[in-house]
Amino acid sequence: MHVYSNALEMIGRTPMLKLSRFDTGPCELYLKLEMMNPGGSIKDRIGLSMIEEAEKRGQLKPGDTIVEATAGNTGLGLALVAAQKGYRMILVLPDKMSQEKIFNLRAMGAEVVLTRSDVGKGHPEYYQDLGAAIAQKMGAYFINQFANPDNPKAHEETTAPEIWEQMQHKLDAVVIGVGSSGTIAGLAAYFKKHAPHVELVLADPQGSILKEYIDTGKMTQKGSWLVEGIGEDFIPSICDFSLTRRAYSIPDGESFSVARALLQKEGVLAGSSTGTLLAAALHYCREQKEPKRVVTLACDTGSRYLSKLFNDFWMDDQGFTQREKFGDLRDLIGRPHGQRATITVGPDDALTTAHNRLRNAGFSQLPVMEDDQLIGVVTEDDILRFAFGRPECFNEPVRHAMTKAFLRVDKSTSVNNLVAMLEVRSSAAVMDGDRFLGLITRSDVLNYLRRQVR
Repeated sequence: MHVYSNALEMIGRTPMLKLSRFDTGPCELYLKLEMMNPGGSIKDRIGLSMIEEAEKRGQLKPGDTIVEATAGNTGLGLALVAAQKGYRMILVLPDKMSQEKIFNLRAMGAEVVLTRSDVGKGHPEYYQDLGAAIAQKMGAYFINQFANPDNPKAHEETTAPEIWEQMQHKLDAVVIGVGSSGTIAGLAAYFKKHAPHVELVLADPQGSILKEYIDTGKMTQKGSWLVEGIGEDFIPSICDFSLTRRAYSIPDGESFSVARALLQKEGVLAGSSTGTLLAAALHYCREQKEPKRVVTLACDTGSRYLSKLFNDFWMDDQGFTQREKFGDLRDLIGRPHGQRATITVGPDDALTTAHNRLRNAGFSQLPVMEDDQLIGVVTEDDILRFAFGRPECFNEPVRHAMTKAFLRVDKSTSVNNLVAMLEVRSSAAVMDGDRFLGLITRSDVLNYLRRQVR
């Protein structure tokens, strides 16, 4: 087996997996595992290409600063390359990106600037406009993946020929998404020269304008979507749809469901955009009347989405899964105690234990349980009041700091009355007689209300 001298040599030459546990109609469906690049995504390819080509042109010199606007994975690819080559890396991200991506970027030494995800191109806080402004102000090199010809060049010279070789020159279609559009443009450039019969099929998140543009040639108003890394509200200047005649619009819920099914059926942990691509590929394959050989991409690793689409509670909070409905306050409980979903603490546990559980879960309060009975609630405020100025008190048992006079409500209490009570209390314990059902916080109420308008 080959031994590499650095991580950059490991970019590309990713494996191809034939899917065997999905219904693919008359077709054979293959998945190119781009999440096995060293930075965990297909964007490693363009990170290397865009930096090395800039070096060749003399636009980047040792010690320079690089700025880019990214949905996350391009930033990770750039951060990987920049760290190996000694550049300072500043990345502007929309604030809908997963925490795992942000933590990963910072751990690699990149400086992260978060900006709004609810504004469009032309707004000063739109991530691409803000990135360009920061680069201009600093005199830094702005990568600008959306207009950078070295982006599609990476895919024309590496991704496309790898696919063609792995499929032994027997290929009918490739299903891909569009973010910066480098992948679709690079594959189009390669296959127009070497295999013009290959059809490029667009997988687009519902809310993006690209599917409608492929179908009608018209630009529409963008919506919103939660899938990361693909979908657009404009057509990037490097885009090439010349081999694309078919497009599928995939709702977030279907994307997440298919990504989770990929892990369960095939053992591949891939991200949200992979769910979109695979869902579109399955639609395409099942519609065919004749056998075809089809490739799609596992764009990035699903380990960057463990707090999102692979988190059952996040999926429920977003309304993508359906729990049993009761028509009472049980419908608002985010972490039902009867499902062992509640994080609790015992009265004799040390306050350090309670604080660790609060911090790790991102909560502000924990039920205190003894013999499966709710005897109190301990909050951040309780711990602060008890231990401030006396840090040794963190070793005291929870019972010394917990609140016994907490808010209890019966499951039949109306939502209106609950909301009125939560104006002065941060949470309410929902009870069925003496049986504890779970806590409802203000956040749980907001999630419940948001689900009503989906």
